[in-house]
Amino acid sequence: MPISGSEIVKMLPGKKPCKDCGFPTCFAFAMKLATGGATVDKCPYLSPEVKAKLEDLLAPAIKLVTIGSGDNKVQVGNEEVIYRHEKTYVHPPGIAILISDKESEARFEEKIKKIKELQFPWVGLTLKADLLALQFESGDKNKFLALVKKASSANLGMILISQDLDALFSARDLCADKRPLLYPITKENIDQAITKIKAKPTPIGVQGASIEELIPLTTKLKEAGVDEAVLDPGSKNLMEAVRDQTFIRRAALKQGFRPLGYPTITFPCFIAKDGLKESLAASVSIIKFAGIIVLSDFDQYSLLPLLVERLNIYTDPRFPMAVEEKYYEIGEPDENSPVLITSNWALTYFIVSSAIEATKVPSFLCVKDTEGLGVLTGWAAGKFSGDSVGAMVKKSGIENKVKNKKIVLPGRVARIKGELEDALPGWEVVVGPREAAGIGSFLPEYVKSLRK
Repeated sequence: MPISGSEIVKMLPGKKPCKDCGFPTCFAFAMKLATGGATVDKCPYLSPEVKAKLEDLLAPAIKLVTIGSGDNKVQVGNEEVIYRHEKTYVHPPGIAILISDKESEARFEEKIKKIKELQFPWVGLTLKADLLALQFESGDKNKFLALVKKASSANLGMILISQDLDALFSARDLCADKRPLLYPITKENIDQAITKIKAKPTPIGVQGASIEELIPLTTKLKEAGVDEAVLDPGSKNLMEAVRDQTFIRRAALKQGFRPLGYPTITFPCFIAKDGLKESLAASVSIIKFAGIIVLSDFDQYSLLPLLVERLNIYTDPRFPMAVEEKYYEIGEPDENSPVLITSNWALTYFIVSSAIEATKVPSFLCVKDTEGLGVLTGWAAGKFSGDSVGAMVKKSGIENKVKNKKIVLPGRVARIKGELEDALPGWEVVVGPREAAGIGSFLPEYVKSLRK
C-alpha cells in the first residue's frame, strides 16, 4: 500500500523551513514525495538509514524488471492497480516461444522464423511475440551453449532455462550484455547462485513449489542486493495458476507485502499440453496478471488472438486510441488528388484510410483532433464543427499541396457543410458517403468529376 505524505513527514528531519529541498515546508516536500513529484535525495539532511527506508517505501509495489536490451527489451511489472479500470495496466506481459536444445536445427529455424515474421499491423501498432525461451534438456552442455549462441543473433530478449546451474551461468556469460532472464533459482541452488548473479547482474526467475516457498527466497535475494526477479509459484494446472497469480497480485498491491512484490512468469507450455488448452491457459494468464507467458509453439491463428487480447487489456480505458492531427498521404497523391477529412479516433482513421487505399486512388486524408472520438460523436461533443475543421485545414498546409480546392466531408456530419464553407473561403465542400464502406464506389467516380 502506498505511503501517505503525513506518514512521510514524520520521518523527515523536521528542521525549521530551510527550503533546501526546493519546497517551502517539510510537509509540502512529503506530499510531493508521496505522489512521485519529488525524489528522496532532494533533502540533504536525511540520514542514510532513513533515506534507504523511504526509498524502499516509495518504490513501486511490484518491481520493474527489464529483460533484453535496446529496442527489443521487454519490461514487466511496475503495476499499481489490481483492476484496469482503477487506473491502467502499464507493462504488457512478454510472450515467449520455447525452444529446447533437443529440437532439430530445422525446428529451431522454424520457430525463429515464426517469432520474426508473425507480426501483425493493428490500429497503428505492430503486434508480435517478444521473447525466446531456451531450454536445456539434452544433458549436453555444449549443445545448450550452441543453441544460446545461435539464438543470440536473433536480437530478441531471452529466457535461459536450466536445472543445471553450471550450464545456466555458462549460457548467461555468453550473452550477459543482452540481459537474459535466468530460470529457475530455487531453494536448492539459491546460495550457490547469489554470488554468480551478483558478478554479472541479470534478471532471474525464482521458482517455488508454492507461494509460501517463494517468500524466504525473495527475502534472501533482497538481503543480498539481488532484486530484479520474476516469480513462479509452481502452479501445476490452470486453476492453481489463477489462484496463485491472483494471490500474489493482491498481496503486493493490497497488503504491500514486499516479498511478493515482483512480476510473475507462467508456463502454459508445461501445464497444458494440448494446443487449444495451452492457448486457453495463455489467455487466462494475460487476464490474471502474468508478467511473462511461455508457449511451446504458436501460429498466426493461435498467436493473433492472444496479442489482440493483450492489447485490449493493456490499453488505458480512460483514453481512446488516437492518431496525430495532420494530413496523411495515401498512395502517392499529387496536386490533382482528392482531399478527404475524418476524425482522429484510431479505429476511424484506419478504417477510412484502408477504404481509400483499396480504391487505389492516391489521396490526402486530413485528420481532425477530436480527442479520440469518432466523427459523429466528435460533432456532438463540439469537437468536429465547421469552424474547428476549417481552422485545422488551414493550419495543416494542405492548401499548398493541391490545385483543386475541394474537400470531402463525411456524410454523417453533412449538416456542417455550410459552416465549413464559411470557415474555408474559396473551398467547395463535397458531402461524401455516410459510412467508410461507401468510399469504394464514391471515390473513383468523384475523381473522374475532378478531372472534367
